[in-house]
Amino acid sequence: MPDISWEEPFCAEGNNCFRIGTDADGRAYIAVAGQEGTYLTDSREALGALIREIKAGKADHLLR
Repeated sequence: MPDISWEEPFCAEGNNCFRIGTDADGRAYIAVAGQEGTYLTDSREALGALIREIKAGKADHLLR
């Protein structure tokens, strides 16, 4: 597992908490808080775009 520096959890009202992290090579990671061993990785820009789309309600189809 890469050495990941995790930020404080982001918790939406009534939902799971997520954490964003980065490694020394600048790759970004996202995981459910408490389950950081199972994560998605991509560029920070790509994960940021994903989060913005989810927060805007444009990704509801992913939850079905």
